[in-house]
Amino acid sequence: MFGRGQQSRPGRHQAGGRFCPCGLGKSLIHIGDRVMNGGASLMQRLEGKSIVITGGTKGVGRRVALAAVSAGACVTFAGRDEQAAAEIIKECGPEKRTRIQFAAGDLRKPADCEKLMQTAAQAYGGIDGLFNYAGILPAATLMETTAELFDDVFAIDVKGPFFCCKYVLPYLLDRQGGSIVNTGSVHAYAGEIDRAAYACAKGALLTLTKHLSMNYARDKIRCNWLTMGWVPTPGELALRQAEGREAGWLDKIGREVMPMGRLQTVEDHVEAILYLLSDASSQVTGSELQMTGGFWPAAPTYQHR
Repeated sequence: MFGRGQQSRPGRHQAGGRFCPCGLGKSLIHIGDRVMNGGASLMQRLEGKSIVITGGTKGVGRRVALAAVSAGACVTFAGRDEQAAAEIIKECGPEKRTRIQFAAGDLRKPADCEKLMQTAAQAYGGIDGLFNYAGILPAATLMETTAELFDDVFAIDVKGPFFCCKYVLPYLLDRQGGSIVNTGSVHAYAGEIDRAAYACAKGALLTLTKHLSMNYARDKIRCNWLTMGWVPTPGELALRQAEGREAGWLDKIGREVMPMGRLQTVEDHVEAILYLLSDASSQVTGSELQMTGGFWPAAPTYQHR
C-alpha cells in the first residue's frame, strides 16, 4: 500500500514521521498533532498533499485545481475536455507542472473511478484528499423526467462520487486520515420544480456525506458538504441563451433576487474548499457549509425569476 511503511525516496523527505509525496514540505504544518515547523502561509496550506479533483477542467473544479497546486499540493484532476486540461497544466508554468496531471475517464464507470485513484497514488505516493465536483443538472420537471435522463443524472451525480469515495478510502486509511469534499446544492433541500432528478441526486449525495463522516471519523477521515449558491458557468450561460434570455438577465436576477445583491462567482468558493481539504479543518466533519450568499430557491423573492 501507499504511505505507511514506505521508505523515503530520493528528493523526498519525512515530515513528522509522515511520508511527503511531493518532496516539498519544507514548512509543513501538522495541525492535528500540533507539530509546527516555522508556520505555513495560506499559499502553503496543502504543501505535500496529494489531491484528486473530479470535474477539474471547468468552473469551480478548474479553479480549485490551479489554486491547490499554488498551495503546494500535487493534483490529479479528471474531466472530459482534454484540450482544457492541457491549458490548465500549461497555466501552472514549468515549476509547478510536475505537480499536476490529468486523468481522462468516464466517472459513470466504477472501473474508471478506481483507475483515477490508482493514477493519483502511483504518481504522488498516495492520496490525502478528494474533491467531488463533477456533475450535471439538466432541466426537467418530475413529469418531464424520462428514465434515460434520471439514469444519466444519478450515474454522474451519485454513482460517480459514490465509487470515487469507495476507491479513495483505502488510500486515506493508509494515510491514517484525509479529507473528502462533496459538492452540495440548495436543491438538496428545496429543489426547483424543473430540477426534479437533480434535487433527488443531491439529496442522496448529502446522505453519503453524512454516512462517511459518521463511520470513518475514528479513522481521521473527514467528509464535508459545501453548498454552492447560484454560480453562472459557461454551461448555464449557453442554457439561458437557448431559453431566449437576454444577455443581462443573469445580472438583473442577481441584483433583484439574491439577498447579497449579486450572483456568485467561481472564486467565492475556492478558499472554502482549500480549507476543507487542509489540516486547518482537522476537526470539521459532517458539516454542511452553506456558501450561497443567502440564496434559497423556496424564498418568496425567487419568484421574480
